[in-house]
Amino acid sequence: MNPEGYSTMAQVRAGVDNLDRQIVALLAQRFAHMRAAARIKPDRSAVRDEARKRQVIDQARAEAERVGAPGAVIADLWEQLVEASIAYEMEEYDRIRG
Repeated sequence: MNPEGYSTMAQVRAGVDNLDRQIVALLAQRFAHMRAAARIKPDRSAVRDEARKRQVIDQARAEAERVGAPGAVIADLWEQLVEASIAYEMEEYDRIRG
């Protein structure tokens, strides 16, 4: 997959679809880690960690900028991803402990 070599929208769309499948698979792995965190953390108040949240978002922004992607856009996406991850982890924490 080299977008610079694409000459049709079909190629662009096929490339995007392929990347989306890979991203979803990686997100599934990320959420599996959230399930593990929900199982491991000693109490519900430990689920939300604002310092860790900031660290994760800052790391994503820095990595985006390192590889030439728009840092602000990635930071916004990661804000949403981390908030969704926290909500999921809280649900899992409650589910595990009944």
